[in-house]
Amino acid sequence: MSRSSVGRVSIALALLLSGAFALPLAAQNNSDWSAKDILARETFVKPPAVIERLVDAPRQTNVTLQNLSPDRKFFLDTRSAGLPTLKEFGKSHYYFAGLQVDHKANRARTLTTRGSAGIQVVDAATGKPRVIETPRGASVSGAEWSPDATKIAFIANFDDASRIYVADVATGKSKVLTQTPLLATLVTSLAWTSDGRIVAVLVPDNRGAEPVRPAVETGPLVRLTDPAKNPQRVFASLLRDPFEKDQMKYFITGQLAIVDSKTGAVKKVGAPAMISAVDPSPDGKYIRVTQMQEPFSYIVQYGSFGTVEQVWDADGRVVAELAKRPLRTSGADDPLATPGAGGPPVDTTRRNVAWLPNGQGLSFLRQERPARPAATDSADAPRGGAANRGKDRLYQWAPPFSTGSEKVLLESDNRMGGVLFNDDATMAFVAENVSGTGHVYAVDLNEPTKKHTLWRMRGINAQVGGGFGGFGGGRGGAGDDSVTFYQNPGNLVTKTGKAGRDVVQVSADGKFAFLRGTRYFRDWESQAPRGFVDKVEIRTGQKSRLFEGAADVFETVNASLDDDMTQMVITRESSTLVPNAILRSASGTLNLTSNTDPTPEFTKAIRKRIKVTRSDGINFMVNLTLPADYKSGTRLPAMLWLYPGEFTDQGGYDRTLRTENINRFPQGGPRTIEFLVLQGYAVANFAPPVIGASGRMNDNYVSDLQRNLSAVIDELDAQGFIDRTRLGIGGHSYGAFTTVNAMVHTPYFKAGIAGDGMYNRTLTPFNFQSERRDFYEAQATYLEMSPFFSADKLQGALLMYHSIEDQNVGTALLSSERMMHALEGLGKTASLYMYPYEDHGPAARETLLDQWARWTAWLDVYVKNANKPKVAS
Repeated sequence: MSRSSVGRVSIALALLLSGAFALPLAAQNNSDWSAKDILARETFVKPPAVIERLVDAPRQTNVTLQNLSPDRKFFLDTRSAGLPTLKEFGKSHYYFAGLQVDHKANRARTLTTRGSAGIQVVDAATGKPRVIETPRGASVSGAEWSPDATKIAFIANFDDASRIYVADVATGKSKVLTQTPLLATLVTSLAWTSDGRIVAVLVPDNRGAEPVRPAVETGPLVRLTDPAKNPQRVFASLLRDPFEKDQMKYFITGQLAIVDSKTGAVKKVGAPAMISAVDPSPDGKYIRVTQMQEPFSYIVQYGSFGTVEQVWDADGRVVAELAKRPLRTSGADDPLATPGAGGPPVDTTRRNVAWLPNGQGLSFLRQERPARPAATDSADAPRGGAANRGKDRLYQWAPPFSTGSEKVLLESDNRMGGVLFNDDATMAFVAENVSGTGHVYAVDLNEPTKKHTLWRMRGINAQVGGGFGGFGGGRGGAGDDSVTFYQNPGNLVTKTGKAGRDVVQVSADGKFAFLRGTRYFRDWESQAPRGFVDKVEIRTGQKSRLFEGAADVFETVNASLDDDMTQMVITRESSTLVPNAILRSASGTLNLTSNTDPTPEFTKAIRKRIKVTRSDGINFMVNLTLPADYKSGTRLPAMLWLYPGEFTDQGGYDRTLRTENINRFPQGGPRTIEFLVLQGYAVANFAPPVIGASGRMNDNYVSDLQRNLSAVIDELDAQGFIDRTRLGIGGHSYGAFTTVNAMVHTPYFKAGIAGDGMYNRTLTPFNFQSERRDFYEAQATYLEMSPFFSADKLQGALLMYHSIEDQNVGTALLSSERMMHALEGLGKTASLYMYPYEDHGPAARETLLDQWARWTAWLDVYVKNANKPKVAS
C-alpha cells in the first residue's frame, strides 16, 4: 500500500535475558555509557565517542575532480554538508507507486534529503578552488555547465520550492532565474541549449488545489486478476485507490518551459502534461519529450507505467512520435518480446535515439523486420532464427521530421549495441556483441561500407560511452576465466562536444581515438589493477600505450585537458595514500588536490586476507580487520559480517576476486562494520559461496552456510585471532536473512545483528535474490531457507533493526515485526529497533548514531562479556 510520512516513531524495547545481573560497562570514552540503558531507551541515543567521531568524519571536505567544463578549464565540485539529518528525512512526503514526493516543495524527495550544501569550481591547471555563490537557506542539486562553459545552472531547493539559479563562472555570482518554481518530481535536472537557454518543467499556472481525500470512503478497494499468469515481486509502495491516482497525477503534471538565462524570460511550451523526461535539440528549436501515460496500475510501480516519447517544436506542437510503450504488468506486455521460441528478439522500434552533435537532427538505430520465406515455419528453419534476422541500421532524421525522410547512415548484419559520434558527426563509433565476441569499430560516414576495427575480442563485452566514468570492455564477458579478461582493451574516451553532447574524443589531426580501461592480473593478491590509456589509430587499429599506472599505487585517468591527451588528470591512491588528483603533462606533475584522511583511527587498523577451505574443498576469502595495537596471539571477541553469493562452481566464485585491488585506500563510510575494531573486536567480512547446479544453487543454501561458517571459525581460531566462545554475526538485507539462518542452523554465535531483512520466504513467493524458481516450484527450498519456521531453534541474542519506510523489493517491515512476535512468544532473547523515515539502508545522522549505540551495547553484553559471571544486582 502507498504510505505517507506521518512522523510515526516506533522503537521496540530490547528484551534482555530474564534474571538479575549487572551489565558491565564497555571500554568506552563515555563515563556514563551503560549498555542496559542504551538498549532500552526510547529516544535516539549516541554510541561511544570514538565511533561517533568515525560516523561524523568530514569525508565531504575531500575533493574529487570529475565534472570537467566543456572548455576543459575547470572542474565543478558540489560540496556536501555531511550526513543528512532526521529533520530533512522527517519532512512530510508521499509515496506514489515507488515515487517519493516532497509535496510541500513539489519535488522528488531525494532533492530534499540529498541536496548539496554548495558549489565550487576548481582550476584544472592549478587546483585553485573558487566558491560559487548559492542562496542562503537552500540546498543545491543538478548543477550543469552551459555549453560555452561561462555559466552554471543549478536547482536551489528551499523548504517550500525548488527554483532555477544561474551562476557566472568568472565572478562566482549567482541569481534566481524565475520565481516560478520547478515541478521537480519526475524531471529533476536542467538542460541547456547551445544559445544559452534552459529547458525545465515548472509548476503550471492556475494549477488549483491539491486533491483532498474524501472524509468517507466512496467504495471498496478493488483488485482483479488477469486470466494470464502474472507473477510479481513484492513492492513496498503501490497506488492504493482512485484518489491516489488523481493525487499522483496532480504532482507529476508540469509545464514545459524554455527560460532565457540572461533575462529570465519564460516561454511556455505546449500544455501542462505528465512529463517524465526532456531533451532539447542543441539549437533549442525542438525538444524530445517523454510523457507518462494512463492507465496507472495497482500492481506495478510507476517505472512500469506506459510512456510516449515525442518530438515537440518550440511552440509545443507534436511533430513526430519516437516511441510508445504500454503499461507493463507482465513479460507478455513487453514490446520487445521474442515473437517465436528459439530465436532472437525482433525489435523494429527506434532505439538509442539521440540528438546529433552537429545539430543536424536525430540519430537512432532500428532493426528491420526480416522477410519470412515459406520455409520459416518449417522445422528446418525455426521462426525468428539467426539466419532470418533483419538488417540493423543507423539513421539520421532531420527537421521537420516528416515521415519517410529518415536517411540511412550505415547498416550491419548484426545488432548494434551502441553508437557515438565525433564532434562534427562525420564519423560513427559502433559497438557490437555477437556470439560472445565484442567488436568496436569506426565508420567514416562518407564511406559507410568500410568498418575500421578498433578492437575485436572474444569474451569481452563491447560498449561505447562511459568516457572517463566507465570501464568499457573487460568486466564480465563470456564468464570463463579466459586470458581475454586480462587483456581488457578499454573503452572509448569521450568529451563534451561543442553542442554540449558527449562525443568521442579524437586527436587534433583526426587520426586517433583513445581507449581508457583497467588492467587486471591473475595474481591479484600481489599485483593490483592498473589504469591505462591507449592511443589507437582509427583506420588501422594500431595501438600505443600513453599511460599505465605504477605497480605500487592505483592510478586512474579522470580527465583529459586537450584532444591529444598530453595533459591528463590522474587520481592516485594506495593502501596508505589518500586519493588525490594530479595533473600529468610533459612538464611533469602537479598536485591539484590536498585531500586528507578523515578517519585515521580506522585507517591504522591491521588488515589481512585469509583463504579459507571448507570441508568439501571449496575455498573462499575472508577480510579480517584487527585493532591497530593488536598483539600476535591475542584472541579477541569477533564479529562476522557476511553477504552470500550463489555460484555453480569454484570458478564462478573465483571470478569475483579478479578485480580485488590491494592498492585502494581503506575508506570507511558511516556504517562500516570494521569500526568495531576500535571497540576491541576482530571483524571478519566475507561473501560465503553457495554452490550448486544451475538454477538450483539454493537447494544447498543451509548446508553450504553451515560449512562456510564452520570453516571460517576453525581457520581464524587455528591462526589464533579469535576467541571462538565469543562470536557475533551480522549482515544487512540478504546478509540479515543469512545472519538469522546462521543463528537457527549453527551453534556458534552468542549474538547477531540483522538489518532490513526478510525472514519468511513465503512472503516473497515469486523469486528472491538470485532464486528464479517460485515458491510453488521450489517449496521445500523456500521453507528450509526461511528462518522464521525455525525460530524455536534460535541460539544467541538477536538484535534486528528495520527501516520503517524500507522500499526494497521483498524486505517488508512486516517480516521483522512477525519475527519479533515469534521470538517473544518463544522466550528468545531479541530486540527490534524500527527507524522512522528511513529507506533500505539508513542514512540520517541520528539514525546512524543510534544504530551504532545499540550495536555496540548489544555486542558488549552478549559477546564481549558473554563469559563473565552474572552477579545479583
